Amino acid sequence: MFFIYIIESTLSGKYYIGCTDNINRRLIDHNKGLSKYTRNKGPWVLKYSEEYGNLSEARKREKQIKSWKKRKYIKKLFK
Repeated sequence: MFFIYIIESTLSGKYYIGCTDNINRRLIDHNKGLSKYTRNKGPWVLKYSEEYGNLSEARKREKQIKSWKKRKYIKKLFK
């Protein structure tokens, strides 16, 4: 199983959208500063996730969400 996920910085309120096969491990990595983009911008909390059967489908959805220009579209996913 693969997942797309959206995490939010409790410091800045910014979102990070990613793809992984283990959400819990990935969230820990983000909070430890092991990701270049999210380093020194956390702590991060999981806001949303979706599950997919393969990596290709998950990457496709990740790309779609990242293409949305307005934050309000991403926030609609949380409801």
